[in-house]
Amino acid sequence: MISTFTGSFSEQIKKLKHEIETADAVLIGAGAGVSVSAGMRYDGERFERYFSDFHKKYGIRDMYSGGFYPYHTLEEYWAWWSRHIFVNRYDAGVGTPYTDLLELVKDKDYFVLTTNVDHQFQLAGFDKKRLFYTQGDYGLWQCSKACHDKTYDNEAAVRQMIAEQKDMKIPTERIPKCPVCGAPMTMNLRCDDSFVQDEGWHAAANRYDDFIRRHQNMHVLFLELGVGGNTPGIIKYNFWQMTAKNPQAVYACINYGEAFCPSEIERQSICLNDDIGGVLTQLIG
Repeated sequence: MISTFTGSFSEQIKKLKHEIETADAVLIGAGAGVSVSAGMRYDGERFERYFSDFHKKYGIRDMYSGGFYPYHTLEEYWAWWSRHIFVNRYDAGVGTPYTDLLELVKDKDYFVLTTNVDHQFQLAGFDKKRLFYTQGDYGLWQCSKACHDKTYDNEAAVRQMIAEQKDMKIPTERIPKCPVCGAPMTMNLRCDDSFVQDEGWHAAANRYDDFIRRHQNMHVLFLELGVGGNTPGIIKYNFWQMTAKNPQAVYACINYGEAFCPSEIERQSICLNDDIGGVLTQLIG
């Protein structure tokens, strides 16, 4: 069974604040809802502001679906992706929920497991060695054939594409090619079995595993923020299972419209069905 309510809002805020202060460690699991709370929506006014031309020509209605559109040419593909990367990675600024979250946990033994790819945690000042971006990073490219396990920083190339694109196309000579096999490059985002897990990815995975191992059976706060139903097996289900196995653990979920937990761990859980940014502000106050 699923439980969606475990007490009044004010009581839950007070309880969560106490858990953050007293926990031996805080494991943060962050999904897209944190960035949405920060104003980084992929649809609506923000989409129209940056992609109205793509909407008019291709009928694309949001930034997420635009990444899967079957563009006819690589010039069009990279015009889309360079703009998408730029507005969500290099020109976005840091969201207040991220800086507020860091303020809450900066003096704690914390780690962040996230499916987000927009670099907001590092922009906010989180320790890079306490972050595991499981699904990739907008700032990295890889070989589309995955011919080798290496990723490449794309900022300079993206900025050049932005400066030179016209009519929703980049110049042909700006199409990035794999330096090993010559195939076109692609985004380092997990969408199929060609996703490259490079040396940095494996190092972060090892640090995450070590964090879990070191805090077994301790008072751990599993703080889940904005995790939806696309990839629940990465954060949500794992957090539920680890809480169930550890009587000292506490599971907290902040997610507007999707705050719930299994009844088996209800007595160890805090569910706040509200805006993440608003809750974090109250926790700081």
